[in-house]
Amino acid sequence: MNRRLLVAVLLIGLHVFVGVTLISDLALGLFGSVLAWGYLVLSAVLMRYGVLVRGAGSALLAWSGLLAMGIFSSLAIFALLRAFALVLASLLGWESAAIAQGSALAVLVAVAAVTLFGVLNARRTARVVVRDIGLRDLPPALEGFSIVQLSDIHVGPTIKQGYIDAIVRRANGLSPDLIVITGDLVDGSVADLADDIAPLAQLSARHGTYVVTGNHEYYSGADSWIAEFERLGMAVLLNRHVQLEHDGARLVLAGIADYSAELFRPSHRSDPIAAFAGAPYGVPRLLLAHQPRSAKAAVEAGCDLQLSGHTHGGQFWPWMHFVRWQQPWVAGLQRVGAMQIYISRGTGYWGPPLRFGAPSEITRVRLVRAV
Repeated sequence: MNRRLLVAVLLIGLHVFVGVTLISDLALGLFGSVLAWGYLVLSAVLMRYGVLVRGAGSALLAWSGLLAMGIFSSLAIFALLRAFALVLASLLGWESAAIAQGSALAVLVAVAAVTLFGVLNARRTARVVVRDIGLRDLPPALEGFSIVQLSDIHVGPTIKQGYIDAIVRRANGLSPDLIVITGDLVDGSVADLADDIAPLAQLSARHGTYVVTGNHEYYSGADSWIAEFERLGMAVLLNRHVQLEHDGARLVLAGIADYSAELFRPSHRSDPIAAFAGAPYGVPRLLLAHQPRSAKAAVEAGCDLQLSGHTHGGQFWPWMHFVRWQQPWVAGLQRVGAMQIYISRGTGYWGPPLRFGAPSEITRVRLVRAV
């Protein structure tokens, strides 16, 4: 059985499970039950579109398909938890029609609450998260050096120009020394999304704006997007570094292609060693790397601080508990060896327009001298 067929069978099976375990206990009557089953059939169809949608296509279908994904994710999880609880109640002799109906209604209320809060949380402009990060032997001139990190914006079917305008205004309002974007800016082609991403050209920082590729750039035509980022005035660090001069002190800023870039473009193989080649030691060495799992190679390259994204902090419950299956950390400031790594929860969102338990962020990093 191929992967796509397996996913389709799993999704259909989960929809059937939700229908069988919930609808009869809700006591909706014949008409209500038919409507409920009709919704589950529509959900399965819309989710198929949600998986395939990119930057182009019907906005109504995009929103419907992606919302259906988010709603059904919560519905399936709560239905599974309810089924487990009912089995436990039966074993303890607490089984009753009242418990069955009450728990079924509780599932619907929980799904509605998570969806409503999640949409509101996802669609608001990301709040500013301030993090002071201490580096050893930081030159006095770099004390308080500020870096605004944006990550995982995912301009695409539901994130458009107005959303980006608000992010740019908030980032510029922080008057940073440097702006960095740690990948996954887009979900779609340059032809479809050029107007929506255009406000990023207005990002303003003393030392400019630097970008690295994420995995979604490679799904969307990385070469075209790299050229577009450069045209917008955002320098792309593709396994290379720059030296920044700040009030007489130096800072090395390196960037690497996405961890998985080699699968799409062999010439883009992610390589921290190459990124720092020729860079001086004895000055702060920072690395932009989309995925946190680049950290091991970054340590070997002599990096002091890695800034990453990719995880979205799990985006909405309960998926933050599964991130560790692929990445070493979920979010926040971590340490590996002598290096520190900060993982942003992301400035936008991917797929379902939901954030629950993992709010988006515009990160303001301040470099301070470690004590």
